[in-house]
Amino acid sequence: MDPRKDTPELPATALRDIAVVVAGAAARHIALRRNELGHDGVSATAATKSSDVDPVTVVDRESEQLIRRLLSNLAPGSEILGEEEGRGSASVAGRKSPITWIVDPIDGTVNFLYGIPAYAVSIACAVDSEIVAGVVVNVATGETYSAAAGKGATLTFPDGRRETLGCGSALSLGQALIATGFSYSSDLRRVQGEVAAYLLPRCRDIRRMGSAALDLCAVARGAVDAYYEHGIKIWDWAAGALIAKEAGAQLKTPVLAGALNAKGIGDGDALENGVFACEIGIAETFLDTCEQAIDRARSVSTGS
Repeated sequence: MDPRKDTPELPATALRDIAVVVAGAAARHIALRRNELGHDGVSATAATKSSDVDPVTVVDRESEQLIRRLLSNLAPGSEILGEEEGRGSASVAGRKSPITWIVDPIDGTVNFLYGIPAYAVSIACAVDSEIVAGVVVNVATGETYSAAAGKGATLTFPDGRRETLGCGSALSLGQALIATGFSYSSDLRRVQGEVAAYLLPRCRDIRRMGSAALDLCAVARGAVDAYYEHGIKIWDWAAGALIAKEAGAQLKTPVLAGALNAKGIGDGDALENGVFACEIGIAETFLDTCEQAIDRARSVSTGS
């Protein structure tokens, strides 16, 4: 039987398992190349993309190329949307596949560049307009976070131990530890600073770890109570968002269809393209407070 005909009909668990294999292989390649190149070698391969502080390395590109090759073998005919190479070929015998793999070959490239141990391979799988599988591998620790729609989320350690993921239980926003990230755009970063300044006295504290995918997994694990970020791309959040959701988090994300493009984000105001995840007990207060913070940041930035 032709496996190409079967790929669109694979259950979410099978798609998750494919992503686990592929993300694991990419993570091992990244770790090997970092050891080979060393800090100076990695830095020497770095170029910039959207701004002078938005780096890409040769290892980012190698990782995505490896992921594309493996997905072409394991899930032939699927669409592939990657951070570095955009959208891949989708047709098999003239038929468009309903499957799209959403790939960030290294989420947290700045951390990778500096040797900070928080960078990850992120692979999500969408069928039509729904994310049904997601895998995030922390390259530095070897931990694999995975989820399939309706099947829960799991953390697998390098020694093979497995742990079912579940969110924390903050009693109030004032006791919540919140993760966030900041844009490579200086203009948006200025507004994001205002949002953070509004939230800081209203929560336990804020953490900025440098990888949206790992931040969302931290919500799933209960390592933080909430996460928010504006202006991030679909490859940054797709896998982690499903993992957090399957671990019981309350999610608010951009419309998937609007972000499945080469830019990885919908048109319009970046502050309207936010990703929010939190422990369900504080969801209403957290989301309301974030909206208040955004409104205040807008008024400060416009001087009104």
